[in-house]
Amino acid sequence: MSLSPLALGASLYAPATRPDLLAVASGQRLPGVRSVILCTEDSVREEHVEAALDTLAATLRRLGPEGPLLFIRPRTLEVLARLLALPGIERVRGFVLPKATPSLVQAAVALLRPGSAHVLMPTLETAEVFDPQAMIALRRLLSQPDLRPRILALRIGGNDLLNLLALRRRPGRTLYDTALGPVVASLVTTFRPHGFALTAPVFEDFGDVDTLRAEVRRDLEHGLIGKTAIHPAQVALIEREYRVTRSEVAMARRVLDENALAVFQIERVMCEPATHTAWARQILAQEALYGLVDMPMVEGSDPVLG
Repeated sequence: MSLSPLALGASLYAPATRPDLLAVASGQRLPGVRSVILCTEDSVREEHVEAALDTLAATLRRLGPEGPLLFIRPRTLEVLARLLALPGIERVRGFVLPKATPSLVQAAVALLRPGSAHVLMPTLETAEVFDPQAMIALRRLLSQPDLRPRILALRIGGNDLLNLLALRRRPGRTLYDTALGPVVASLVTTFRPHGFALTAPVFEDFGDVDTLRAEVRRDLEHGLIGKTAIHPAQVALIEREYRVTRSEVAMARRVLDENALAVFQIERVMCEPATHTAWARQILAQEALYGLVDMPMVEGSDPVLG
C-alpha cells in the first residue's frame, strides 16, 4: 500500500539510546503519535552508537504490526547497511538520510533490497542547499526512474542550516523571520512543482506554544506539511493546524465537482477549477486525516507541557 507524505503528521524524533524505545516505537507510550523517527545521528554521541544499535536490534525483534509509522535515521551508510541486516527491519517503513548529497542518496538506494518497501527521506541540511543549481541537480537525480519511487519526502534540516550560518533563532521568532525564510521558499519552488513533498524543520522551543502555532501556519503557507517534533507536547499542537474549515471543504468540493463552471464565486471568492484543483485535493486529504477545525482532537492527543 502506498504511503502519502501527508500521513506523516508531526514526526517525533527519538534518540535510539532511549531505554523505553520499544514503548515509543510501538505507540504504547505515545498513542497519539502518527510517525516516529528513531535517530542514531546527531542525538547520539559517537561512543554510544553501538549501544543505540543494540537497542534498535532488541526493539525490532519485539515490534508487532501495529503502531506509528516507523523510520530510522542512520548515522552513516555503514550504519544503514547494519540496520538492513537486522531481523524485523521490514517493520520499519524507511530511513531518514541525514546531510543528504547526490552520492549519499545513490549509495543508500543501492543498499536497499530489490523489491523491498523501504522508502527514503533525504534531509536537506548541507551547504549545497544554499546553491539553487545544486538543488536543481539533486532534483534531477531524484527524479530518475530508479530513485523516484523510493523518495517519500524531503526533510528540511533547519538547525543544521542555521548552524552553517552561525545563527540561532531568537525567542518568539519563527524560522521564516531568519535568513532561512527565503531558502525554504526556494526549496519549495525547486521541488514541489515536480511532485516532491517537503517537510518542515523542528521548532526547538517546545515551551513557546504561540510561536510554534505561528510557524506551522507559515509552513502551510509555503506548502510544507509534516514537521519534525522533538517533544511529545508539540505533536498535537502541530497537527491542530493541519485541520481545515468547513468552508474550505465546501469550496474544495465545489471546485472538484465534475459539473463545476470554469469560473465561479463562493462568498465573493473566485474559484477556478483549472488553477485550484491541486489545492482542493489537498484540502480534502487534510480533512480525511486531520478533521475539521471545529471538531475535537482525538482523545489523548492533547499536549501536556511538563
